[in-house]
Amino acid sequence: MVSRVVLGCGTVGQRLVSRLADRGGVRTVVCGTESRVEALRSEGVDATVANPTDVSVLADLPAMSTVIVAADSTARNREIATVARDRYPGAFLVVLDGMEATDADLEAVSAVADVVLDPEPALVDSIADQVVGERAEDTRRLRSAIRGVDGELAVVMHDNPDPDAIASAVALAMLSEALGTPATPCYFGEISHQENRAMVNLLDLELEGLASADAAIERFAGFALVDHSRPGVNDQLPEDLDVDVVIDHHPPRGGVPAVYADLRADVGATSTLVLDHLHRYGIVPSSTVATALMYGIRVDTDDFAREVSKLDFEAAASILPSVDEGLLARIESPSVSGDTMSTFATAIEDREVRGSVLVSCVGRISDRDALPQAADKLLTMEGITTVLVYGLMGDDVFMSARARGTNVDLGETLRMAFDHIGSAGGHADMAGAQVPFTDAFGEFEDDADRLAAIRGVVTEAFFDALQERPSRTAELLEEADSVGFEFDGVLEND
Repeated sequence: MVSRVVLGCGTVGQRLVSRLADRGGVRTVVCGTESRVEALRSEGVDATVANPTDVSVLADLPAMSTVIVAADSTARNREIATVARDRYPGAFLVVLDGMEATDADLEAVSAVADVVLDPEPALVDSIADQVVGERAEDTRRLRSAIRGVDGELAVVMHDNPDPDAIASAVALAMLSEALGTPATPCYFGEISHQENRAMVNLLDLELEGLASADAAIERFAGFALVDHSRPGVNDQLPEDLDVDVVIDHHPPRGGVPAVYADLRADVGATSTLVLDHLHRYGIVPSSTVATALMYGIRVDTDDFAREVSKLDFEAAASILPSVDEGLLARIESPSVSGDTMSTFATAIEDREVRGSVLVSCVGRISDRDALPQAADKLLTMEGITTVLVYGLMGDDVFMSARARGTNVDLGETLRMAFDHIGSAGGHADMAGAQVPFTDAFGEFEDDADRLAAIRGVVTEAFFDALQERPSRTAELLEEADSVGFEFDGVLEND
C-alpha cells in the first residue's frame, strides 16, 4: 500500500494536496504555517503545525513509501529534503523546485531527491501523476534498478541499430546519468544505413561499438536493452546474461529477464517510452537528444502513419520546440550509396509475385540496411500489399518484410517460417529475420549454390507461412469467441 507524507506546504504544495484528495490522498502533512494547516484541515486533511526539519517530529510519523517536499523556497526544501532522506532512506522522495533557487541549492536537492519537479501551478496535475498510482510505482522501480548498478551501465541497442534504437539509448543513458549511474550507449555490428550514419554524425552522438560480449561483460557493471527485449536475440550478448533494464515497444515472446521492464506494444516507438520516463523525472532533453528522439519516433511510426498512439503524438509535441529542424532535414536527405542502389535494382529485377505478395532475393549484399529500404520501395508497386526482401551477408541470411492494407501479421508469419532455424519477429506490418546459413542450409561449394539453396527454401517457407498463419481478423474472432463475445455484424479485414 502506498502511503504519502507532505513536508512543508507552500502555495503549490497546498494545491497539490487538494488535487491528490481523490487519488489516494496523503497520510499527513507537516507544515510550519498555521493558516495553511487550518485550511488543509477544513478540507479533511490530517495536517500538523510543526517544523518539518525537526527530527523528533519525523520520528513520530509512521513509515512512508512516498515523501513530497513542497515548501515555496528551494533553500527550505533543501533543508527538509536532507532530513527526510535520513528519516526515510528507502522512500520515493519528490522535491518541488522552489523560488529563488541557487545552483548550490539545486545541486544539493538533486543529490538526495529521486525527482525534482517544476512547481508552476499549471503543472499541479502533472506533478500529481508522478506521485500516485501505478505510474509512481513504475518510476520508483526504474530508479531502483538503475541506482542498483554498482558501476557503469551499458545501454545496448539491437545489432546494426536504427534511429529509434539509437535515440532511445542516448536518452536512457542521459536519464541514468541524471540518477547518478554513469552510462554508455553502445551496440554490436555496424551503423551502415546512410540516414542512420547521418543521424549519428550530424548530431555528434557519442556511441560505442562493442567488439565482443566478453569485453563488454568485463567492463560494465550492468546492462540495459532498448528497442529489443532479450539478450542474445538481435544482439551478441549471452542469452543467460542478467539484465537490469529493458525498454521496448515490440511485443515480446515469453518472459523478459530483467530487474525492470517497460514493454508497451501499443506504442509506436521506443523513443516515446524513454521520453515518457524523462518527463516523469522532470528532465528536459537537450536539443541534440530531442532531435534524435523526434527522428526515432518519426521513422518507427512512418511519419505518424503506422501503429502510432496518442502517447507518440504527445511525446513528439512535447519536444518539438527543442528540435533542430535544419539538422533533422539534413538527416532525412542523405546521399544513397551505390551498393544500396544496386540492391534496389536487383530486388526489382529478381522479384517473384504471387497475387499481392512480392518476394525478392537480392543475392550477396554488403549493407543489410539496404534490405528494408528495398522492401519499402517495392511496397509502393501497384497491387502489392506484402513484400519480403532477403540476401546473404557473411554467413547469415537477412530478411526484411513490409505490409500495408492487409490483415497479415508479418511478425508472427516470420516467426512461424524461420524462428526454428534462426531468429525472427517484429510488428504486424514491419518485421525481419536472421538465419545462420550453414546451420539451416548446410555446406556448399560456392555462392551460386548457396543462393540457389536459399531461393529454394526461403521463398517457399514464407509463402507457406502466409497460408498457414491465421489473419489478424480470424484471431480477433477466435479470441472473442473464447470469452463468449458475440458480434452483431461482420468484422471486416483491416
